[in-house]
Amino acid sequence: KNLLSSSFNLDHSPRFFRIYLTVHTSLLGFRNHPHSAATTDNFFSILVSTSNSVMEVKLEQKDAADWSYRGEGAANIVLAYTGSSPSFIGKVMRITKKARNGSSPKCDSNQSVLTEEERLLWRNVEELVTSPTKEIAEQIYTQLVMSPLLGSKHVDAGIRVPVTRDFLECVEKNVNKQRPAWRIDVSVVDLERDFVIIMSDHSLFPGGVLKDEPCISVEIKPKCGFIPSSEFIAERNSVKRSATRFQMHQVLKLREQEISELSEYDPLDLFSGSKERIHKAIKDLYTTPQNNFRVFLNGSLIFGGLGGGIKRTNAVAGKAFEDALEGIILAENGLRTTSFIQLVAEAVYCSRVLDGLLEVQRLDNFDIEGAIHAYYNIVCQPCAVCQQLDEARPPHRCSSLHSIHMDESLKIAKDYLIAATAKDCSLMISFRPMKDGAFGSPHVYLQSTNQSFNYKVNFIDLDLKPLKKMVDYYELDKKILNCFTQMLEMEHKDGNARTMDKTVVSVELLCSKCRKKVMKLIATIEGITSIVLDPSKNTVTVIGEADPVKIICKVRKFRKSAAITSIGPPKEEKKDDPYKKDVMKDTKGMVIPYTPKTCQRCDVWYVVNDDFYSYCTIM
Repeated sequence: KNLLSSSFNLDHSPRFFRIYLTVHTSLLGFRNHPHSAATTDNFFSILVSTSNSVMEVKLEQKDAADWSYRGEGAANIVLAYTGSSPSFIGKVMRITKKARNGSSPKCDSNQSVLTEEERLLWRNVEELVTSPTKEIAEQIYTQLVMSPLLGSKHVDAGIRVPVTRDFLECVEKNVNKQRPAWRIDVSVVDLERDFVIIMSDHSLFPGGVLKDEPCISVEIKPKCGFIPSSEFIAERNSVKRSATRFQMHQVLKLREQEISELSEYDPLDLFSGSKERIHKAIKDLYTTPQNNFRVFLNGSLIFGGLGGGIKRTNAVAGKAFEDALEGIILAENGLRTTSFIQLVAEAVYCSRVLDGLLEVQRLDNFDIEGAIHAYYNIVCQPCAVCQQLDEARPPHRCSSLHSIHMDESLKIAKDYLIAATAKDCSLMISFRPMKDGAFGSPHVYLQSTNQSFNYKVNFIDLDLKPLKKMVDYYELDKKILNCFTQMLEMEHKDGNARTMDKTVVSVELLCSKCRKKVMKLIATIEGITSIVLDPSKNTVTVIGEADPVKIICKVRKFRKSAAITSIGPPKEEKKDDPYKKDVMKDTKGMVIPYTPKTCQRCDVWYVVNDDFYSYCTIM
């Protein structure tokens, strides 16, 4: 009775709660329930998070050494606990970041962190409306908005723990040694915060790492699992109805050098409900993980990147991962990775957890092209999107959205932001080999190794999206579409036959070996007429029908910093005297007849303009 009464003191340690719940499970009717341990842990999380309590323990500078870098997203850095305190074993910490040159918002317990329009948007969630800080707002948003939609057993809102400024400064100093350089350039730990969020480490089972019970977990960023069909998508953007957002965004990321090659992963496969297509999706994620696929063993990263991701799984990374699976996946050497991919695919298929995620994503009924108009209704500003349209054209279909009731606009915007959270979240699936005769949490059977595994599924990174972010989403959408449309136009220029294009690539050509390597990589692409290297300008000029995207992908396998500087039609060559063809000059200015050889592989002429030599080198 005391446990469930409102007068019960919630300011005890979480460890006391866990012990109390375990001893008194009979009061709740699940002493002999097969999921008793998991239920106790889940009930503990719900009880503490519902109270919005803050742990009495305050983390100080001496505690910073017990937290190690796990990864980070756009808004938070995630740390894993490596110490021995029972209160934090099996937990992770989320620390808020801020822009390197940005300022921290002031915290006022009597003032909401939400804007006036956002308070109107979330007026039905009183605790969210009155939240004094962003962290509290996100915690309540996860608990009261996303958890009911995705299922409370798959969502952990966490609890708040006070920290000192010295603790945050020491943590920042420690984690900067492991953070990706590009992350450090744009963001820092927000030292003005008074607390952090502590939640369960979903790369482990409850209770942390147990002896002789290894836990292997996979983190997946599913992305958007459907193709939009909104009537508010403009005809010029009809490509949205046939290509996934992930596929189109990959092309933009490639152009902006965020990635070095396109991912093979297709979110539609993962969300398909087909066991074969789900298996293909997991295999493709393993092949080109980028920052969308990571694996942990007992809470430690064994595959994937720390925040920056990896472009493609090479032989070295594959061998290291294969070795790390030894003793967990009981397959022969060389087959453990294949069996692990089957295990993950089986868990995704059996859990059906992505069905619920897809349902939440589909709350975006209007697409950003329609939802952006609801945004301008809410903020009571002239619609910047409508102003950009040609006034001479007849009224567009989205104009009707400016005559709807305010409540409808609020619902459109709210549903869109909730869907955006679902599209950006991550999925954590943890596995633990089952002992003979053991029963408990859901399990899957791996036929290739005759093993059974307990597994649990959790959603993480369920961040609250600011209302003003809708403008950024709209601008990004335009940018993605423009880039993808340009690529399609180049591919389908003049029907199915491509015209001759001149693609100039900027790449460091430091020595003869560099030049040969770049030449050989580009030579494997079909449709090339000529390749010209200019070491003095560090450029490669490629003429032919080859896709520029394929060209830059090949070059970036050798030089990640390579970039396309221009694409356009080649200039017509001047007709020279037939007698002067196939000649070159020596160092004294004498003209020497010379017949260039053609490459037997693809019948291409190669010309290298090299300042170090006084003659042309034919590859």
